Amino acid sequence: MSISLSSLILLPIWISMAQIQQGGPDEKEKTTALKDLLSRIDLDELMKKDEPPFDFPDTLEGFEYAFNEKGQLRHIKTGEPFVFNYREDLHRWNQKRYEALGEIITKYVYELLEKDCNLKKISIPVDATESEPKSFIFMSEDALTNPQKLMVLIHGSGVVRAGQWARRLIINEDLDSGTQIPFIKRAMDEGYGVIVLNPNENYIEVEKPKIRVKSSSDSSYEPAEKRERKDKVSKETKKRRDFYEKYRNPQREKEMMQLYIRENGSPEEHAVYVWDHFIAQSAAENVFFVAHSYGGLAFVELMIQREADVKSKVTAVALTDSVHNVWHQEAGKTIREWMRENCCNWVSSSEPLDTSVESMLPDCPRVSAGTDRHELTSWKSFPSIFKFFTEASEAKTSSLKPAVTRRSHRIKHEEL
Repeated sequence: MSISLSSLILLPIWISMAQIQQGGPDEKEKTTALKDLLSRIDLDELMKKDEPPFDFPDTLEGFEYAFNEKGQLRHIKTGEPFVFNYREDLHRWNQKRYEALGEIITKYVYELLEKDCNLKKISIPVDATESEPKSFIFMSEDALTNPQKLMVLIHGSGVVRAGQWARRLIINEDLDSGTQIPFIKRAMDEGYGVIVLNPNENYIEVEKPKIRVKSSSDSSYEPAEKRERKDKVSKETKKRRDFYEKYRNPQREKEMMQLYIRENGSPEEHAVYVWDHFIAQSAAENVFFVAHSYGGLAFVELMIQREADVKSKVTAVALTDSVHNVWHQEAGKTIREWMRENCCNWVSSSEPLDTSVESMLPDCPRVSAGTDRHELTSWKSFPSIFKFFTEASEAKTSSLKPAVTRRSHRIKHEEL
């Protein structure tokens, strides 16, 4: 049985407390003092001292994982799925390992967008200088020139980046359910131009510069004895600081600072920026949005800021378990009316796919995504979303509005 360093440190204190409790009333003060000492010890920080270094591979091969022909992540040697608890009782280390793998997955998906989907990586801001922080989006070759249809994809909040719906699904399920690639490929097959937003890439991280304190006075005029005394105090102070830093940050993790990207410092800003500089400039007569979770909130914010432009260019919007709120976002009556006619929200529900689901908010119709798992709603509603877009396009051509609220009943009738 292994004993952790933190247990060895605390063991003498626990023994002392047990011995004191056997003594008389005079020993109560010592017990109180020891309890106070224990309350001041950060056990989480002590546990960090037992961790192995955060030295993880920077490739899938280094992790000994690869995606098989079904798009599933599997161990190269055993064929087993990814194991989160690689080391027992080291949750923080396991989490760091998972995050390191996640960063590799993000780069892998970027490569698939360019090589497998033939999308172009476009740097933003479009007028960025060489030295300022930058982000990027992905676009098909015909995104701005396609005269008919353009599809815009927006993921949710968190660690996901362009091309992903959910990192958890990519790692634990497969690429089809966790990425936007099936949407992109089908859209291109059906003649859509495609733009993939990157709303969580809001800043770059750089190492925080170390602050050096300069002496306020020239020490060359000080007596030698006084200067030696100050040097000794300075060395002792540095020694204590280094000891504390080793306790506080045993893994020697770098302290980082964030440099935000101009006009793209939040998902909402990013959506407006891409609209102004790309989507609004596109030739497409019909623009369609697919927005998951927080992406739905970003779309509603775009509508609030560019209402007339969005109404004139967007034909239909498919939301998947969107977290938007027309009251909190203060969307006006005309926006709510437009959403009722042109949007549909596929929400997490145990009901069959496309079954109507009641809503407390007066915005767009809500139907079941056919799953009660939030992260799966985009993938499960995939066929219904494309059918919704086709109906909306045909309705616009014939000057009719798509009857979204009756759609689920029609599906049920056809099944019967």
